[in-house]
Amino acid sequence: MSIHIKNGRLIDPKNNIDANLDVFIVDKRIAAIGNAPAGFVAEQVIDADGLIVVPGLVDLAARLREPGYEYKATLESEMAAAMAGGITTLACPPDTDPPLDEPGLVEMLKHRARLLNQARVFPVGALTYGLKGTELTEMAELSDAGCKAFGHADVPLTDTRVLLRAMQYAATFGYRVWLRPQDSFLARNGVAHDGEVATRLGLPPIPVSAETVALATMLQLARETGVKLHVCRISSAAGVEMVRAAKREGLTVTCDVSMNNLHLSEIDIGYFDANCHLIPPLRSLRDKEALRAGLRDGTIDAICSDHSPADEDAKQMPFAEAEAGATGMELLLPLVLKWAGQEDLSLAEALARVTVNAAQIINPKMGHLSVGAHADVCVFDPSTAWIVEPAALKSQGKNTPFNGYTVQGKVRYTVVEGKLAYQSV
Repeated sequence: MSIHIKNGRLIDPKNNIDANLDVFIVDKRIAAIGNAPAGFVAEQVIDADGLIVVPGLVDLAARLREPGYEYKATLESEMAAAMAGGITTLACPPDTDPPLDEPGLVEMLKHRARLLNQARVFPVGALTYGLKGTELTEMAELSDAGCKAFGHADVPLTDTRVLLRAMQYAATFGYRVWLRPQDSFLARNGVAHDGEVATRLGLPPIPVSAETVALATMLQLARETGVKLHVCRISSAAGVEMVRAAKREGLTVTCDVSMNNLHLSEIDIGYFDANCHLIPPLRSLRDKEALRAGLRDGTIDAICSDHSPADEDAKQMPFAEAEAGATGMELLLPLVLKWAGQEDLSLAEALARVTVNAAQIINPKMGHLSVGAHADVCVFDPSTAWIVEPAALKSQGKNTPFNGYTVQGKVRYTVVEGKLAYQSV
């Protein structure tokens, strides 16, 4: 299949390109940029006049809900959401049912994803069997099956000796360990940031110390073992400063932030809006500004959607009883563009956080449009404004705290491995 994407503004952060250049795709790869390769004949032409052409987006946290939670979402529905969001590469956390702790489960998930011929799925393998925090999984076998990293999702790993052993093993073979910092004892039964809003509404709190205590442990063990540590979904000003200090020290540590925490704060909980019951919790305005500052200066490497579709009944409960999480893949691009506009950043700077920077953490082969690279491309209209209406989302999960928001930026075409996988009407 050969595709000619013409007349578009090409932005490729890795290669420092921001210019009106055509893209030529042949046999699943980028064949040329600018001028057509010798003998090129386009089987398909995409006119990107007035549109922006970028590498396919890379999402570091997207729950596909398979296997085990098909009543919340299916692989088909969530892959459709990824395509509508311009996401061509995504990492799937291991908290499925059963967890991704056996090579067969990983191979099955990857096989199902390949059959749909849409987004590339890179499973994050479980660090321990059943995510029970006691016995280490066979990371080498899981890696052979397709896992690019190992983590514990949102399930507490309270035994620090087990965590130390996991990091030692991962460091020996060069595997990256992904952990979300939250001390399960300090956060026990909590549902909202320990601040004025939780106090006023009478909601059980999650203090910032729940994040910093866990993060201090992770960083110390990473310091001792030399493991490649990825800190998932940082949420506080204190946490950002700890990661900043660790990077300054020279530790091999990367970090991401959820788009939810980048745009929302505890104030958005309003009067018990269950769509704002999230993990990690929405924190103070000061924390939100610190996250934005950390993203600007490179302390935080990437933005993720933290896509967690839930069934409608689970969100129509009292705030403290509602299931935590929000759908997000279709909102990742417009919310990144919104952040760029608010911070007066160039599109290339902002888009790097969901292309090349994110790809460096999960698979460096993705996230750019170099000649010879995988032909994964997102073409979007930066000028189209639209209102977030849950019923219109492709994801089976309609739970979003951005319901009714006006956002700007709409995906028009998504190309995966040299094939047009999505085209908006």
